[in-house]
Amino acid sequence: MSDVALSIVLGIGLAAATGFRVFLPMLIVSGAAYTGYLPLGDNFAWLGTAPSLVMLTVAAIVEILAYYIPGLDNLLDALATPAAFVAGTVLSAAVMTDTPPMVKWTAAVIAGGGIAGVTQGVTATLRANSTVWTGGLGNFIMATAELGGALLVAFLALAAPVAAIALVVLFLWLAISLLRWLLRGVRPSTREKETI
Repeated sequence: MSDVALSIVLGIGLAAATGFRVFLPMLIVSGAAYTGYLPLGDNFAWLGTAPSLVMLTVAAIVEILAYYIPGLDNLLDALATPAAFVAGTVLSAAVMTDTPPMVKWTAAVIAGGGIAGVTQGVTATLRANSTVWTGGLGNFIMATAELGGALLVAFLALAAPVAAIALVVLFLWLAISLLRWLLRGVRPSTREKETI
């Protein structure tokens, strides 16, 4: 795989992780850049600085804890969807070094921001259904699974980007299948609609 293709796949994998948690993947990238493990594009060097590392650590901790507060977690989902799109775009562009600007920004916005938004949208829908079906008691499990997903996908993207994307695609397929199954059980059948 060429360096350009690998950096695009890495960017998409990291962007997908922001769909689970916005700030945690950014913190992981910041730490990897700060320690010299991950090179960033020139315009994104700020992400690998000590102030960014401190700011993202605080933001990630607050975000993680907030998702364990019933009611607040659903409110955060409304804010996290556009934030995930932006974070996914930024992370994608940051790691796409040596990529022509037109390719970088097209891939970052469409693929990076897109996969982040889709992942966040699916997790928000799952949480909303969890709130309805369990009265919010199942949201603790959702928050823990999302935290694990963000960590796993972000670290896997740094080590094996193609595997990270495959894992996200598998998650999205399973989540959408589960949502379809849940929604099928809620909707009245067509015969019931006809009799009403």
